Amino acid sequence: MTLNLLRAFAILAAPLLALSACQSAGTDNPPPMVGKRTAPSADMQAPAFVQGACGGCHAAEPPFLSPNPQAPSFAAIANRRGLSEASLADWLAEAHNYPEDMDFTLTVAQINQIARYMVTLRRAGYVPDE
Repeated sequence: MTLNLLRAFAILAAPLLALSACQSAGTDNPPPMVGKRTAPSADMQAPAFVQGACGGCHAAEPPFLSPNPQAPSFAAIANRRGLSEASLADWLAEAHNYPEDMDFTLTVAQINQIARYMVTLRRAGYVPDE
């Protein structure tokens, strides 16, 4: 089950990467800051379930080192041009965005918690690790 979960998140990253590449191609401008949250607040931490559900592939918390090099960190995703809390929640809510072998589902509350947390990771002047 854990191996399937790891594979699922590795496959999950591919469509999100492709989507973000289309939105940011051809621009040297930093991503716009979306929403009210632009930095993590002292009371905003990754929801408890995130590390277990997402952390097998994605780096969900600092220092943002993804266990799977193909899976972007939450910070890298959050700082993509055009991404908002609403667009991320919409993407997470659509089951067809997930890989076929993903063996769990996210509740609406979990989706909203992930999206709310991720937008707190946005940074002005963010430069992704290469």
